Amino acid sequence: MTGILGRKLGMSQIFSEDGRLIPVTVVEAAPGVVIEVKTLEKHGYEAIKVGFFEERKPRRVNKPEKGVFEKAGIKALYRKMKEYPMSGLQVGETVTVEKFAKGDKVSVSGTSKGKGFQGVMKRHNYAGGPSGHGSMFNRAPGSIGASSFPSRVWKGKTLPGHMGSERVTTRNVEIAGVKAEQNLILLRGSVPGATGSIVEIRKVD
Repeated sequence: MTGILGRKLGMSQIFSEDGRLIPVTVVEAAPGVVIEVKTLEKHGYEAIKVGFFEERKPRRVNKPEKGVFEKAGIKALYRKMKEYPMSGLQVGETVTVEKFAKGDKVSVSGTSKGKGFQGVMKRHNYAGGPSGHGSMFNRAPGSIGASSFPSRVWKGKTLPGHMGSERVTTRNVEIAGVKAEQNLILLRGSVPGATGSIVEIRKVD
């Protein structure tokens, strides 16, 4: 299994064997159930579709998704579904954190915290203007035009705007511990997202 979805519970700390304190992010990786198997003959590629997290109300599931669950013979209408490129598992099998081990390197993806509308100094690390008395130019972006040609702002110009609430991936995160009986994965350091948000953990090849 190459990946799993989990809910970020927050940060904690553990001690290594040599007595060092290690900050960790605790992720509850809910057991997933294989709800569909993609084959090379039928779909052109090999993959499995796994359902995660609690059951949804039937009225909140569209017809294509409902058909997938009915075909698999699974009554639970899972809130999140994710495909992973692999084979060897059958419909109905359970995917747990036991697929991961202490010391594994993983990539963690999540939606970063939203920070609202921000200026160029916070959003793009502008240095700002002189802070001396009478400067009158402190946190403004400055000139953004391109003279008479092309008489417009170049696409991609770093300007004030909405910051955060975007998909962020942290690579080569080390797994500091796995607690299979509690469905917990301890990731060394911080990972994207707010407490309670959904993160995806993928093994690094």
